[in-house]
Amino acid sequence: MWLDRIALLLVIIGALNWGSIGLFQFDLVAWIGGGMDGLVARIIYTVVAIAGVWCISLLFRRRVHSEE
Repeated sequence: MWLDRIALLLVIIGALNWGSIGLFQFDLVAWIGGGMDGLVARIIYTVVAIAGVWCISLLFRRRVHSEE
């Protein structure tokens, strides 16, 4: 499903951002969005958080293997 892939991509981006914060004390989202309190940064943080919640559902889904 395309929504699963987009959500997973956003979660990976969020994880890489957290890694850059932990390793280098550099918040890429805040830098792009004009600081942590900037509107753009808050939107990005929110979209990544929603993607993370969506990815929780991936843990509980059954896999359907199609033979193509």
